[in-house]
Amino acid sequence: MSLGLSVLDVSPVSSGSSGARALRNTLELARLADELGYERYWLAEHHNLPSIASSTPEVMIGHVANVTERIRVGAGGIMLPNHAPLKVAETFRVLEALHPGRIDLGIGRAPGTDPVTATALRRSQDRLGAEDFPVRFGELLAFSGDGFPEDHPFRSVVAMPRDVGLPPIWLLGSSGYSAIAAGKMGLGYAFASHFSPADPAPAMRAYRENFEPSEDFGRPSAVLAVAVICGETDEHAQRLASSMELAWVRMRSGKPMPLPSPEEALGYPYTAGERRLADAYRAMQVIGDPSTVRARIEEVAERTLADEIMVTTNVYDHGERLRSYERLAAAFEMATR
Repeated sequence: MSLGLSVLDVSPVSSGSSGARALRNTLELARLADELGYERYWLAEHHNLPSIASSTPEVMIGHVANVTERIRVGAGGIMLPNHAPLKVAETFRVLEALHPGRIDLGIGRAPGTDPVTATALRRSQDRLGAEDFPVRFGELLAFSGDGFPEDHPFRSVVAMPRDVGLPPIWLLGSSGYSAIAAGKMGLGYAFASHFSPADPAPAMRAYRENFEPSEDFGRPSAVLAVAVICGETDEHAQRLASSMELAWVRMRSGKPMPLPSPEEALGYPYTAGERRLADAYRAMQVIGDPSTVRARIEEVAERTLADEIMVTTNVYDHGERLRSYERLAAAFEMATR
C-alpha cells in the first residue's frame, strides 16, 4: 500500500544535554526528513516539561521551513486556549506569505500543560477551561475571512497581511468531538494516538462520515500520530524504547525529567505500579525492526482508514533518532516513490 508518512517533533531533551541542543537537533532531523521524502514536519506545543523544548512551534516552523525545500511544515499543534485568535491568524498568514503552499495550521483544544502553567500562559485568568474553544476557534475562522457580523466589536479588525490567506487548518484531538467538528467544517483531522490509549478507529470513522468538502480539503484528510521506534532488530528497538518508558512514568508521577539513557532506564528499580504505567505506555508504541514496524503501521492504518501516519520518535541518542527515521523510510521504500 502507498501510505503517507510524516514527522511529529517535540524537540526531546536528553539527560546531560540542553534545550538549545534539542532545538538544533530538530533542524537536523527536519533536513533529513525533507531529503528522505516525508510529507510533513509538524512541531508540537508543550510547556513546563524538562524533557520537551518545543514550546513555541510558530517560531520553529519558520526555522524548519528555512532549512528545508519540499516538505510541508506546520503546527501539531497550536493550543488555542493559550493564544489570542487574532495573533494566531497573523502569525500563520506571515508564515504562509514567506513559505507559500508549505505551511499547515494544526489547532488543539487543550492547553498542553498543567493547570498552573495554563493559568500563567493566559493574560486573562477567567474561563481557563477548554469549553471556550468553540468561541475562540470561531474567531480564528472569522479573522481568516469576512466572518464577523456587522455588529461584532471585531468587525473592523483585519489580520495582517490581509492579502494572504491562512494555510490549511487541521483539528487535533483524541476523541470524537474534534473528529466530528473537523468533518462538518471540511478541515483536516489528526488523532493523537502517540499518547492516547483510546482506540482511534471510531473517531477516524466519525470524521469521514461527517466530512463535507471545503476549499482547502476536497476530500477527507485523516492523520494518525503514532509513537514509533524503528531499530536494527526488535531487541535494539526495545532498548531504545526504555528511555521514553521511564520518562513517561516520571511525567505521569508528577516528576518530569529529561530523557534518561537506556542504561539508566534499564537499571531503574520500578515499583509494581510504575511497571504497569511503563507497560501501558509501551503498548501505545510501535517498536521493532523495520519489517515489524512496517507491518504494524500498515495494520493500524488499514484499521483506522488513516491517509497518513505521523511518526514521533523520542529516544535518548539523537543519532539513533535520525537512524530510526532512515530505517523507516527504507522499510517503506520512500526513495523509490
